[in-house]
Amino acid sequence: MLKHVTFLGATALSLGLAASAWAQDAEAEVEATDAAPAQEPETPSYVDADASTVIVTVGETEITLGELIIAKTRLPQQYAQFPNSVLFEGLVDQLIQQQLLADALEGEPAVVEYALRNERRTLMANEMITGVVENSVSEDDIQAAYDARFAEVEELPEFNASHLLVETEEEAVAAKARIDEGAEFADVARDVSTGPTGPNGGNLGWFSTGAMVPEFENAITALEVGAVSDPFETQFGWHVATLNEKRAQSQPTLDEVRGQLMNELQEAAVTAKLDELAANTAVVKSEAGEINPDLLDNLDLLQQ
Repeated sequence: MLKHVTFLGATALSLGLAASAWAQDAEAEVEATDAAPAQEPETPSYVDADASTVIVTVGETEITLGELIIAKTRLPQQYAQFPNSVLFEGLVDQLIQQQLLADALEGEPAVVEYALRNERRTLMANEMITGVVENSVSEDDIQAAYDARFAEVEELPEFNASHLLVETEEEAVAAKARIDEGAEFADVARDVSTGPTGPNGGNLGWFSTGAMVPEFENAITALEVGAVSDPFETQFGWHVATLNEKRAQSQPTLDEVRGQLMNELQEAAVTAKLDELAANTAVVKSEAGEINPDLLDNLDLLQQ
C-alpha cells in the first residue's frame, strides 16, 4: 500500500513533511538506526543503473532513476537529515501517486502546457548559463580584473581624531587654553563637550576623507599627529580637534574580493553571450496591437 504523502505540486516534486505518515516513518527509522547497537553493516548487492534505468512502471508510464534524482534536488532543505535509503522509497511513492493522478486527468489542460513550456525554457536556459559560466573565468582573468581595479588606485588616508564641541567661540578658546597649559585633551572634552562623543573623551575613531563636513576635514588634514587645532566653527558649533593617528587605507587582497570579481566576470560573460545570440537571432514582437497588462491577472484565460 502506498503511504500517504502531502503534495506540494507536480513541478516542485516535494514531499510534505508535516502530517505525513511517510515522514513519521522516516523519522522513526532514523531514530531507530541511531539507537540501535553498532553492528557490522552488510554490504548490499546493487544492480548497475544509470539515469535511464526504469524504477517503476505506472500503467504505461515508466519512471526512471533520472526522474528520482531530479525529484531529490527539488526537496526542501529539511529533508537533508534523511539518508538516501529513506528518501528513495518516499520519492518513488511520491512519483507513483503523481502519475496515478496525472493519468486520471482527461486531456492535458492548457495551464499544464504553458507551465511545461516555461519550465523547459527555464531549465535549458539555466543549463546554457551554467556552461557559459564554467568556461568563462580563469585564474588569470580574476588576477587581471583585480589588477585593473586596485593596482593603480592611490592609497587613501584615514584619520583617527578626537574633538570637543561647544556652543560659543569663547568656550572653545578657553578649552584650547586648558589643553595648551597641559590638560589632557580627553579630560577637557569630557568636562565641556556637548557632542555625543564627549563622555568618551571626544574620540571619533577612524574615518576617511569625505566622511566629515568640509570645515572639520580641513582642520584635521592640516594637523600633524598629536597636534591640537585652533578653535573652528561648523554648522554644529565650535570645535577644538586633535589628530591621534593617521594611516593609509589598505587595499583588499585578491582572496578578499575573489568572489565578487568572479561574479562580475561571470555576469559579464553571460551578458556577452546574450548579446551575441540576440545579434544573430531574429526577435520579432507581435504587431497585433497593444495588450492590456492587466490580463496578467486573468487566470481564467488558462482554462480556454
